[in-house]
Amino acid sequence: MLYFFIFPLKFIATGFILLLTPLARVNAQESGKVDTPNQNTNSFFGIGQYAQQDPAPITSVNQLADVQPTDWAFQALQSLVERYGCLAGYPNGSFQGNRAMTRFEFAAALNSCIDKVNQRLSAEISDAVTQADLATLQKLQEQFSTELATLRGRVDVLEAQTEQLEQRQFSTTTKLDGQIIFAAADAFGDASRSGNGDESNFTFSSRVRLNFDTSFTGKDRLRVRLQASNVINPIAPGNEARFSFQSGSDTNNNVFLSKLEYRFPVGEKVSVLVGTGFNTYFDDADVINPLQSDGYAAVSRFGRYNTIYRLGGDTGVGITFKPSDNFKAEMFYLAGNANNPDSGLFNGKYGALGQIIFYPNAKDPDTKLAFTYVNAYNENGLGHNTGSLASNLGGRKVSSNSYGIETNVKVSDRFQVGGWVGYTNARAVTGEVKGDADIWNWAVTLAFPDLGKEGNLGGIIVGMQPKLTGSSAELSGLPRRDPDTGFHIEGFYRYKINDNISITPAVIWLTAPNHNEQNGDIFVGVVRTTFKI
Repeated sequence: MLYFFIFPLKFIATGFILLLTPLARVNAQESGKVDTPNQNTNSFFGIGQYAQQDPAPITSVNQLADVQPTDWAFQALQSLVERYGCLAGYPNGSFQGNRAMTRFEFAAALNSCIDKVNQRLSAEISDAVTQADLATLQKLQEQFSTELATLRGRVDVLEAQTEQLEQRQFSTTTKLDGQIIFAAADAFGDASRSGNGDESNFTFSSRVRLNFDTSFTGKDRLRVRLQASNVINPIAPGNEARFSFQSGSDTNNNVFLSKLEYRFPVGEKVSVLVGTGFNTYFDDADVINPLQSDGYAAVSRFGRYNTIYRLGGDTGVGITFKPSDNFKAEMFYLAGNANNPDSGLFNGKYGALGQIIFYPNAKDPDTKLAFTYVNAYNENGLGHNTGSLASNLGGRKVSSNSYGIETNVKVSDRFQVGGWVGYTNARAVTGEVKGDADIWNWAVTLAFPDLGKEGNLGGIIVGMQPKLTGSSAELSGLPRRDPDTGFHIEGFYRYKINDNISITPAVIWLTAPNHNEQNGDIFVGVVRTTFKI
């Protein structure tokens, strides 16, 4: 943030002047002009106003000569430095042995001693400064008045510029960061076994996010996220190859407010989140998966989390309670149509999540075990990210109870293994024949941090996307269970070019898409480039 760098400028301005010495010499020789000192400054005029108010221009090349260790001025200032602890322009407070100093370096060191002596005089300390030292300072100021005046003028200009930057800075409380994703992708295979082979075209898509994070107390955070995207998923039955970085629907690169939330602590153990927009459990809760990031890890949506985390809405509240380093509880309530007077916050689509997370070793936050429960109501099936029978239940209004177990174990600094199992019991509450349905999904995840070099990440996900295993409801003439079992196999490797750019090539293999062997296997190749701004 800009303001983090503004205030230190006032304290290191003298150091910057030293770097400008060669240029100062040339300018002085060519123009013979110097800046005028600030008349209100006490640094140079506090000791009997020894410095000249209107210093004369440099008239002799000899005035630009370096100060040699044998000069009386060098020895006099060195003595003052030793007695008063002045900063002489170097970290160790010395003149670095017998090295000669430029006149501007000498003036900077002299200015430090003037400030130190003024501090002692202002404190009215008895015998703070001897008369001999005052006389020496007066003589030094007279001899180096031109350099002191020039130095003071440049510092004044720098302070004025700093004040102008402070007035024009973006915000003293808000931090701006962003992310840009470019993705090149293509799908291969005959999904419908129509004999037409590969009917998918090579695509290029992008997503841009800007986060404005504001803190009012240092512990809270107000986040406003703007987003634009043109991500369209590869052709695949049931949308099973949906990309992780397709957040919501494609906006055709139109900018919209995708997230608005406020997090704040209540005491030392409780934190609260209130939000609207693209707020979901998988975005705001702990999904126990080191491959969860949509910009830096899994390239598929399924590879990010247990599918039961998708049951719910986008507006509501979340509470996190962490009484110790070994235990954490999370509770969320998110409604889907909170701004609609016909349904509101409590009379339409919603999801209520409760989750308990255990950390066996408090010193190892990557190793954890979670038990998750979600009670949800959806007005158009379950809304999962696949198109199998489990996703829509005939497009009916559905009430559901879901249970999940998620875990991740850090085996070593370079290897982690985890996964999940999710079960949903859904009840169709509309339609000619009401009834229950059982849906399962599972996955095993392998993470390889720092693979090849620090900052890289390798990942493998093998699992089964939501599958309808049985139903007592007639699904609009469709079978009451998915006929076969398809698998999701994904591998990726994130290569970190630098702190701001990474490239992730990945492959997704879908067997029996939509849990139907009549659909041919699909392969999706992706190269995702992520820029951090």
